[in-house]
Amino acid sequence: MRPPLSPSSPSSPARRLPRLLGALALACATAVAATGAAAPAHERPGHRPHDSCPADTAGTALLFCEDFEDLPRGTGTSLDWGVDTRHGALSVERERSRGHRPDQVLRVRTEGNGHAFLEVDDFSAPGNSFFGRMRVKVDAFPTAPDWAHFTLVEAGGRGDGSVVRPIGGQYVPTVGDGTQLWGIGSDGGPTGDWTDWRESAPAEAGRWTCLEWEMDASDNRVAVWIDGEPQPDMTVTTTRHGGNPVDFVFPAFDTVRVGWQLYQGDPTPDSYDLRLDDLALSTERVGCGR
Repeated sequence: MRPPLSPSSPSSPARRLPRLLGALALACATAVAATGAAAPAHERPGHRPHDSCPADTAGTALLFCEDFEDLPRGTGTSLDWGVDTRHGALSVERERSRGHRPDQVLRVRTEGNGHAFLEVDDFSAPGNSFFGRMRVKVDAFPTAPDWAHFTLVEAGGRGDGSVVRPIGGQYVPTVGDGTQLWGIGSDGGPTGDWTDWRESAPAEAGRWTCLEWEMDASDNRVAVWIDGEPQPDMTVTTTRHGGNPVDFVFPAFDTVRVGWQLYQGDPTPDSYDLRLDDLALSTERVGCGR
C-alpha cells in the first residue's frame, strides 16, 4: 500500500489544486481574449454577417426582405418569391465591384423589349400603404427609340386595373442631347399609360444607386428618394399626376414586382443588364444606411 501523501508533497492534491485552477483561469482568459471580447458583432450567434435582413423579423415593420445572401449562386429562384420572365433571366451572382461591400446580388438580364421580374405575391400592407427600398446598378439605359420607357418596380392588385410604377423612367430626346430620367408612372387604369419624368432626376448608368419609394393610400401619393435624398418634384397624388385628367387611385395591392421591363421594340442597346440588392418592403421607411 502506498503511504498517504503529505500536504507538502509536490504530487499531493492540495498542492496540485491551485495550479489546476490557475491553468484553467489562464485558458479561459486566453479564449475570451482570442474569440470573445474581440469578436465583431456579426459573429455572435443568431446574427448573419453582411446582412440587410434581420434573421428574425417578428415584431418589426418589414413586410418583405431579400438580400440574396442565403441563396445558391446560379438561376435566381426562391421559395419566398416568384419569377416572371419573357426574353429575360434572373441569376444570383457574386458582385466583386460593389461599392459598399462585396456580397451576392440578383442579376437581371433581358433581350430587346423583354422583361425579368422577382415577384412578391400574396402581398398585403396595412392600410394599403407601404415603403420600399432597393439598391440597383444598371449597366446601360436605352438611347433609342425616342421616348423608350422602362420599369424597375411596379405594384398591382384589385381595383380599377391600375398598375403603379414608383420606380421607372424614360429616354427623353428633348432634354439635352437626349437624357434618361427617373419618373413615376402608371398604366391600365382610367389615368392611362404615363411616366411623369423629371429633369431633376437623371438616371445614371454604371453606378450603385439606392432607390426608395412610398405608397400612401390616404391621397394615392407616391414619393421617391434617390441615395437618401427626397425628390419632392417627382411626387404624384390623386390629382397631381401625368395621366388623363381624372383621379389617380391605387388598386388594393397584392403583388410587387422588381426587375426590368422595356416596352419598345428594337431598342439601343439591344440587351440590358442590371444588379439588384437589399430589397425591402416595410410599413416604415427603411433608409439607405441599413
